[in-house]
Amino acid sequence: MLMAKVRVAGFGVSVDGFAAGIEQSLDDPLGKRGPELFQWFFPTKSFRQMQGASGGETGPDDDFARRSMEGFGAFILGRNMFGPVRGEWQDDQWKGWWGEDPPYHAPTFVLTHHPRASIEMEGGTTFHFVTDGIEAALKRAREAAGGKDIKIGGGVSTVRQFLSAGHVDEMHLALAPVVLGQGEALFEGLDLRALGYHRVEHVATERATHVVLAR
Repeated sequence: MLMAKVRVAGFGVSVDGFAAGIEQSLDDPLGKRGPELFQWFFPTKSFRQMQGASGGETGPDDDFARRSMEGFGAFILGRNMFGPVRGEWQDDQWKGWWGEDPPYHAPTFVLTHHPRASIEMEGGTTFHFVTDGIEAALKRAREAAGGKDIKIGGGVSTVRQFLSAGHVDEMHLALAPVVLGQGEALFEGLDLRALGYHRVEHVATERATHVVLAR
């Protein structure tokens, strides 16, 4: 039986290597200018369906958008990806950016230094808070995934940790035709070739160049 893959998918990157903007906040979840990395994603049918809307574009961008959320039995997120709250959890009010029905629909493990009880949301998403590092989170995600793939959902620091540790089997990057100038650098200090990655697929569209790397 094939082992489930650990994947990064639908991860936007600027041409100068930044995968998030600066100054993430409640008003700027992706950081300043961060949404520019996802102009390929927002018009797609898949994104509109996630928002409970109809319509949207089909074609290669939508194909990659759909693939970026399909086939996963568990997700792993960094603390910053879950929300803008820092330090100790002040209360139980913050439950993510996504409202009562987050888009994951599967067990989702959030890396944090501060314990918090699990949160069961609508649609099958349950957030579990992991305080003992990426190895523990991956072990729990494998147990929860039911043989399906595991998605490392971000943010940048979390993806870099899993890449450095050699845990990512496949990575889909959507290279946006924008220059951010500053932000969170995805590749700094990482030698992807030495880590064993090579290109297995690439598709250029008007809004992005989609590149899939695998080991």
